[in-house]
Amino acid sequence: MSEAPHGTVDEKTVDEKTLEASLAEALLAPDAPDPKAVKTARRFAVYRNNVAVGLIDALAATYPACLALVGEVFFRAAAREFALSHPPRSPILIEWGGDFPDWISAFPPAAGVPYLGDVARLEWAWNRAYNSAEAAPIDISELAAVSPERVSECRLQFHPSFTVVASNYPVVSLWAQTTERVPKTELDLSRPETALIVRPQDVVDVRQVDPGTAAFLQCLATGGTIAEAAEISGGAETELGERIAGLFKFGLAIGLVIDNAPTAKPTPQARSF
Repeated sequence: MSEAPHGTVDEKTVDEKTLEASLAEALLAPDAPDPKAVKTARRFAVYRNNVAVGLIDALAATYPACLALVGEVFFRAAAREFALSHPPRSPILIEWGGDFPDWISAFPPAAGVPYLGDVARLEWAWNRAYNSAEAAPIDISELAAVSPERVSECRLQFHPSFTVVASNYPVVSLWAQTTERVPKTELDLSRPETALIVRPQDVVDVRQVDPGTAAFLQCLATGGTIAEAAEISGGAETELGERIAGLFKFGLAIGLVIDNAPTAKPTPQARSF
């Protein structure tokens, strides 16, 4: 096959790209006419439906708690609407669906389930943590080796899977019960909860933390010193010690910095919802 001369455009390549674009657009637009290149409308309709079903199934796999909260019929109908308005930009489907929490929060038919968006945010954080880069947590002994007068100056580098999700609803309890991780009990839906999500080893850890601890961790994760995090989060000195011990226990820290002299990997960007 001869190549197009330098500085010109191969018309066949342009036609192929145009065809691909029109097919991709038609697949996620059920009311659009079939592309001219389609010779068998029935087969294309079957393929179009299979693509939609595949995207709905992918979203259901990412958001099982949301599916359980609203039921399969409602969820699949909503997922189809989402897929039509937010088609994948990449063939890697584990990277698709991050816009769903904000979308479902503003979806009028879901207004009767006001906590659905926050549960979705927790589930997306879980998904991100599960697929995040590997990083080995450090032991608290590395902080203990720092001279006492300099501990307040330390900055801790956080695990790339770390996320905090704050909610005005019992988001951790809702997620845990609907995914059958804990037995179902009656919940006070007016009780706020904050979730900490991290995967220091093979399993994603989701646990409830108090707002002070969440503020402490968020400050550290975004580059603050221990002194700055303690000031923002408040609490007694005993609480500070418990928060520091807890972050090492849960594998949140992967490195330590004093006066911009790193002892481990660069600080990953913290995420919160």
